[in-house]
Amino acid sequence: MATQDGQGGAAEHSAPAVVATRPASPPSPPSQDGKPAHGASEVVAINEQANAPEDAVTTVDELEASKKGRFAYFKTKDFYIVLVLGQVLALCITSTNTFSSLLVAQGTSIPAFQTFFNYVLLNLVYTSFTFYRYGFARWCRLVLRDGWKYIILAFLDVQGNYFTVLAYRYTTILSAQLINFFAIVTVVIVSFCFLRVRYHITQVIGILICIGGVGILIASDHITGATSPENPISTGDQVKGDLFALLGAFCYGLSNVAEEFLVSKRPLYEVVGQLAFWAMIWNGAQAGIFDRASFRTATWNGPVGGYLVGYTLILSLFYSLAPVLFRLSSAAFFNVSLLTGNFWGVCIGVEVFGLQIHWMYPVAFVCIVGGLLVYFVGRKVLGEATKPWLGRNQEGGVTGVGTARRKVVKGANVV
Repeated sequence: MATQDGQGGAAEHSAPAVVATRPASPPSPPSQDGKPAHGASEVVAINEQANAPEDAVTTVDELEASKKGRFAYFKTKDFYIVLVLGQVLALCITSTNTFSSLLVAQGTSIPAFQTFFNYVLLNLVYTSFTFYRYGFARWCRLVLRDGWKYIILAFLDVQGNYFTVLAYRYTTILSAQLINFFAIVTVVIVSFCFLRVRYHITQVIGILICIGGVGILIASDHITGATSPENPISTGDQVKGDLFALLGAFCYGLSNVAEEFLVSKRPLYEVVGQLAFWAMIWNGAQAGIFDRASFRTATWNGPVGGYLVGYTLILSLFYSLAPVLFRLSSAAFFNVSLLTGNFWGVCIGVEVFGLQIHWMYPVAFVCIVGGLLVYFVGRKVLGEATKPWLGRNQEGGVTGVGTARRKVVKGANVV
């Protein structure tokens, strides 16, 4: 469990207690151990002026009672933000997969080194901002106290990237993308067992409909022969590549659940900054060990440089947006949204690889999007933004962009 920062300037960012109403009085006192009673805010400051309105703080139940019916969540702007954001992330991951395939086609397969620049860029942006917000002394205390959590998160993330990219050396882009749905299974099981997440029947049906859409894609590719490339991959290499893709999906699933947990309790810039900091170390060591031979034999030219730049920029955008979706929704919905990446992959492949879109692809896309809609049927106003591990009124969470707690604390102002 992520602990609260009770040292340095932590009190400047702590959020007030969640109660039914808030009279014009000072914020909740600290707990007995001297730490703030609740989670630190992110880029939000709470207006604690004495003339604050009586209803400045409400409860989750009051918010969710504001709209009723099975389609209550569909009437909120958050629903459309979540839906669009999920497809933006699907496009991002499909674009990085395309760049990986283009690099392999150029004779450059450096799975660890390829992702190193992404962590460097994220580290420069988010760790620098964390230094600015916390100061060096408080950042060091953060590393000593919570560093082990981020080290584990970074390890899982690096291995997910490494094995997924490595899979493209031995298997096709289609096969690797299809196997990635195993991350959904991992996320659902881990969230159910360890985070006390309970899935509604419509969520399960929605996930199954999405997987059915992927089945249509598989049938389409089997009919058109898309699974048989011009340069066939041997059966042994195909199996090896599929196993690497499976291991990558498993690591991704674990890292997604861990990141959802952490960004619900800590500022986004801290989580992404710490992830990038430790992942840069993990990734650099791994590249030095496993990519030395590949690095020497790799092709280095203008197109390869361009592909690496494109891969880095898009993957960094992906890492910046994904935590927001984890807060607004969940790791499960995040992975289900990425299933449309197979459709976007073919759309990109029409221009890049000269592929043709079979009539079943649009049908599969509509089926997957329909599953995403069914997923939210029966959800209340806050959707999946309320996390069961944060308490009834999300008092254990952070007051930041995309969190339910930010909506509960109505006096929050962006600064």
